[in-house]
Amino acid sequence: MVFSRIGVAGAGAWGLALAIVAARAGREVRLWGRPSAAFAALVASRHSPRLPGVALPDEIALVGGLGGLEGVDALLLVAPAQATRATVAALASALRARPPLVLCAKGFETASGLLLSEAAAQAAPDFPLAALSGPSFAADVAAGLPTAVTLAASDAALAAGLAEALQGANFRIYDSDDLSGVEIGGAAKNVLAIACGAAAGMGLGASASAALVARGFAELTRFGETYGARPATLMGLSGLGDLVLTCASPQSRNFAYGFDLGRGLKAVEAGGGRLAEGVFSAPALVRLARQRHVEMPIAAAVAALVAGRITAREAVDLLLSRPRTHE
Repeated sequence: MVFSRIGVAGAGAWGLALAIVAARAGREVRLWGRPSAAFAALVASRHSPRLPGVALPDEIALVGGLGGLEGVDALLLVAPAQATRATVAALASALRARPPLVLCAKGFETASGLLLSEAAAQAAPDFPLAALSGPSFAADVAAGLPTAVTLAASDAALAAGLAEALQGANFRIYDSDDLSGVEIGGAAKNVLAIACGAAAGMGLGASASAALVARGFAELTRFGETYGARPATLMGLSGLGDLVLTCASPQSRNFAYGFDLGRGLKAVEAGGGRLAEGVFSAPALVRLARQRHVEMPIAAAVAALVAGRITAREAVDLLLSRPRTHE
C-alpha cells in the first residue's frame, strides 16, 4: 500500500501536529479546518497560537473545503470525539473516494456508548477504519521531541502500511490489529486522568496518585477484556503508556480539569474552557461497564463528580469506604 498523499481533517493543535508529522515523513499533506477567523489567520501566517513558535512546513497545503481532500491516499480525522459521527458523514458526502480513515480522537460517543470506530462505521460504512493513539502531547510532537504511539486497524496490512507512511525520525509508530483494544485504552484513560487531577488538586500526595493509576488501570483492563482487547495492547502505549502520561501532567486537559475540581471549582468552571474528553466519556464508560457487569468504582466516582452530584472530597470518601477485597 502506498500512502504518498495524506489528508488531515481538523486544524486544532493535534491536527496541526499530525500534519507536521506527515510532512516530515516526506508526504504531500492537505490540511482542512472549519471556516473561522482562526483558520483564516492560519492560512495567512502559517502559525497558530495553539502551537506557539511552530510554523507549518511548505509541504502542507491548507484547504478551505472538504472537497479539497479529494484524492488523498489516507485521511487523518482529528475532530473531537463527539463530532466524529457528523464529520465522517460530512466527509462521505464531500468525497467520491473512500480512503482509509484514521481516527485520532480518544473517547466514546456519549449518546450511543459506541467506540468511535463503531460510530464512524455507522455514519459511512465504506471507509476502511484505523485509530491512532498513545502517550503524546501535540506540543511535543510538533517540536519534534521523541514520541511513540500505536496505529491500529482490523486489517493488519493496512495498519502496517499507514504506520510506515507516517513514521519519522522522532515519531515512532507501532502497528496493531487490535482496534478496539487501542480505542478503549485511549478513551478510558481520559476518565481516570480526571480522578488523578482531582487528587492532585486536593493535595492528596504522590501515594494516592500512584494508587489511582494502579487501580484505575485494573478497571481499564477488566473493561477492555469484555471487548476482547488483548492484555498486551492494554499494557502497551495506547493503554498503560497513555494512562501514565495523562495522569501525571498538567499538560493533559483531563488532568487539568480534574485538578480544578479538586481545588474546589465547579464542573462548569473547571478546565479553563478547554475541551476535556473525559467529561463526555465518563457517563458512557460507566453505563457500558454496568451493562457488561464490570466493576469500575473510580470511573463511577468521576462520572458523579463531573455531573456535579458529589464533591471531590465525597468521591475520595466513597472510594476509601469500599469493602476491602483481594487484588
